[in-house]
Amino acid sequence: MRFLFFSGFALLLTGSLQAFAATGESSAHFGFLSVLPPLVAIGLALAVRQVIVALLAGVWLGATFLHSGNPLLGIARTLDTYLIGALANADHVAVLLFSLTLGGMVAIISRSGGTRGLVQRLIRHAHTPRRAQLLTWLAGLAFFFDDYANSLLIGHAMRPLSDRLRISREKLAYIVDSTSAPVASFAVISTWIGFEIGLIGDAYHSIGIDVNAYWIFIQTIPYRFYTIFALALVAFVAWMSRDVGAMWKAEKRARETGQLLRPDAAPLSSLDRIESADSEVAAGPAYYAWLPVAVVVVMTLVGLYWNGRANVASSNPALYQIIGQANSFHVLMWAAFSGALVAGVLPIIGRKMKLRAVMDAFVSGVQSMNVAMIILLLAWALGQVCQDMHTAQTVIDWTRPILSPHLLPAVVFIVAALTSFATGSSWGTMAILFPIAIPAAQTMAPGVLSADVFVPNIIHIGTIGAVLTGSIFGDHCSPLSDTTILSSMASGSDHIDHVKTQIPYATAAALMALFIGYLPTGFGISPWISLGIGAVLLLLWLRVFGKKVPPW
Repeated sequence: MRFLFFSGFALLLTGSLQAFAATGESSAHFGFLSVLPPLVAIGLALAVRQVIVALLAGVWLGATFLHSGNPLLGIARTLDTYLIGALANADHVAVLLFSLTLGGMVAIISRSGGTRGLVQRLIRHAHTPRRAQLLTWLAGLAFFFDDYANSLLIGHAMRPLSDRLRISREKLAYIVDSTSAPVASFAVISTWIGFEIGLIGDAYHSIGIDVNAYWIFIQTIPYRFYTIFALALVAFVAWMSRDVGAMWKAEKRARETGQLLRPDAAPLSSLDRIESADSEVAAGPAYYAWLPVAVVVVMTLVGLYWNGRANVASSNPALYQIIGQANSFHVLMWAAFSGALVAGVLPIIGRKMKLRAVMDAFVSGVQSMNVAMIILLLAWALGQVCQDMHTAQTVIDWTRPILSPHLLPAVVFIVAALTSFATGSSWGTMAILFPIAIPAAQTMAPGVLSADVFVPNIIHIGTIGAVLTGSIFGDHCSPLSDTTILSSMASGSDHIDHVKTQIPYATAAALMALFIGYLPTGFGISPWISLGIGAVLLLLWLRVFGKKVPPW
């Protein structure tokens, strides 16, 4: 099977390079070739389960196309332009440092006995897999203000409990991933909202319409069909103890054999090895674990307010403006360092560990994140390749001929979902689509001015909701997405196993959003009716196609 795949890949690559040479494509327009790098990366990753190789192949292929079809020059530009460029980005470095520091913090907590102490405390309230999954889901909903922090903290915090209750790492990663970007994009106060509102306001301003972008944002909440269905589906899965496809197999394996990972799986982080090595450590006080996490949460919230307030020009800004203007990457670094500091000081004061032991634990935690950091770096490099090749614009051009007023929300959702899945970037997808989608909505189904206030119609609001949630689809389940990678890392899951087990649920939510949400919206159907029908159909889908997970 792999031989056939590699043979097909070689033929595709050869044909693509020949087509490139024959057509003489310029960097301004690559057409179909622009979608090949992400497609090759995704296909190769799913086929051979080697994410680093797959991502590197995608970056190299794009760099080759971008530089006259010369494979050797493609190798050179992959190294000296795209990889170095991804690492030279200040925000990317902040994410890397935040992740590495958090890994060090978790290792200290484990070595001090805090992990065992916390599990013993939590097991009293969540003593079954169902309760543990619902608790993880609720924790993800509560930690709504940033997707990166959500993925890393919830995954690290809940992994020991889920391991104790024989919940597969794939299931934990699915819950964590489904309550990171979807929740942050949906919340009225988060690190996302400033970006989203800014894009909405700019798109309307470009066509000469002044709107209250925040109020438009609020109105789209009932039209966030994919986000709402994806979040609801997690709760349904946990409560009903049913799963479909590969996820059911993973849960059956974990319940019956205690194998939390597939036998030959390659988890993105090796923190579980550290925790396994520390399994003989006596349980320490539970606050050794929860207090550093609480410090990270509090420092993040305080930092977002303090940093955002300093960046807002208005003398009396709203809270959403303050949070939206904060540099979340800097704030997360401050928070992670503070949490690691507290995690190290507590066992020293309690005479549980000496300074040298604390530092050894911290370094081992940092080292456990190396593979995940390499994958994250390659994903960013591939995202830049897609941007340089105008991959998103190609997808938009393909769907432009089928646009019509009634189909606009549905078509925009499809385009956003495909673009975000191919590029792994929700923010990049939003930035590309809003300047196109909002003017298209105004042209096809104009809003009206009432008392000098612009009143958008249902197609306007539905189209904006389609951009916001279609962009989340790729961020939620694409193997190229940074939050998908971080969820795998924090949960200690094999990345490709996480993607494969999660896709059926994401696809079910997306199809429900498309056919029950955005298509009826284009014909004036109330979103509340769509949400109610969609929730019932998701329950029925899970009941019919899902299998009962064996009891613990």
